Amino acid sequence: MGKTPVKLKAVVYALSPFQQKVMPGLWKDLPGKIHHKVSENWISATLLLSPLVGTYVYVQNYLEKEKLAHRY
Repeated sequence: MGKTPVKLKAVVYALSPFQQKVMPGLWKDLPGKIHHKVSENWISATLLLSPLVGTYVYVQNYLEKEKLAHRY
């Protein structure tokens, strides 16, 4: 069996290096977007961060007590 050539069409997308406004909408109203995300997801953030902060505080307290234990 012989090989038959198949024509392929390739589409290449590129941005011009002279194009300055590539993602202007990303930076528009950035504080408003951050405020919206925080106010929308504050319960999830609290549930995620509370155990982490609690564990950190517990470990720091335990280490401090361990350092002072030899004084008593």
